[in-house]
Amino acid sequence: MTLRFTPSARAHFITALAYTHQDNPRAAQKFRQHAEEVLSRLQQFPDSGRLIPEFPDVPYREVVVPPYRFFYRRKDDTIWVVAVWHGAQLPTIPDAH
Repeated sequence: MTLRFTPSARAHFITALAYTHQDNPRAAQKFRQHAEEVLSRLQQFPDSGRLIPEFPDVPYREVVVPPYRFFYRRKDDTIWVVAVWHGAQLPTIPDAH
């Protein structure tokens, strides 16, 4: 099982890291490491994330790496991270593109 980011999800993740890095480089490093650990577990346990509470009828799940939410979908042998949202944001329905 492989883990991949859609271009928009990768951009959101990089933006989150850059924003955090401006104020606290060490916190940005810790956040990235924690995110990598949590996301890598999905490769072994792809259904371990919860359904997205705001959108329980869509085929996406989420894992939380405070303060961010990573929305993903399993397709064949790939876990696609499709969105990264700050926990204070109101998410929109994830888009697989």
